[in-house]
Amino acid sequence: MRYQIVKEPMAILDIQLDKGESITVEVGAMVYMKGDIEVKTKTREGGGFFGKLKVSMLGGESFFVNNYIAKGGGCSTGLTGAPIGDIIKVEIGPENGLIVQSGSYVASSSDILLDTQWQGFTKGLFGSELFMLKANGQGDLYLNTFGAIVQKDLQKDERILIDNHHIVALRENANYNARKFGGLKSTLLGEEGLVTEIIGPGSIYFQTKNIKTFVDYLGIKEMIQRNSRD
Repeated sequence: MRYQIVKEPMAILDIQLDKGESITVEVGAMVYMKGDIEVKTKTREGGGFFGKLKVSMLGGESFFVNNYIAKGGGCSTGLTGAPIGDIIKVEIGPENGLIVQSGSYVASSSDILLDTQWQGFTKGLFGSELFMLKANGQGDLYLNTFGAIVQKDLQKDERILIDNHHIVALRENANYNARKFGGLKSTLLGEEGLVTEIIGPGSIYFQTKNIKTFVDYLGIKEMIQRNSRD
């Protein structure tokens, strides 16, 4: 299986499949499909019925995924996600799992499992509205971000403070904890809310744009509130 990321920053992920190869894709991510590809829709692997339901209701992902299976050679498919920004590939290994912002998931190798049984998913990240998925297994994970994507590799005991709405993913071997940004006045007036302190070693991926800030900038939040009062 080969891949190419084209047309950044409005990125599309182009996956080329040889006969017999397959990829798991978020429902609604397909832009185009070329060649003899069989599409099988199924519920997500792992977590049982209620675990899969939680992925859909809380994680911002579909209850179903599509398996794209190449029945012949020269097959390809174009994939994208909802955020307007970069698409990246991240490698997952047995000792190298990833904690992922739920809305960033586009596709993954067939051996990647999205875990719904840990606290960051069942309760939201540190009690916030931000739900995360834990990706384990062996293979590649493709993520779509809002804006550009930045990777920082933290050394042992190196620390970084990230606004929760900018977090895309972090390696599960990194230590992390959440706290409020500044005092009560900063939280109420500065609109920063919760931030996450991440302590190395481990890699952190964050996006340059904040979807919550963007929505507020467009006035969508106020419009919804006005309509709800009418």
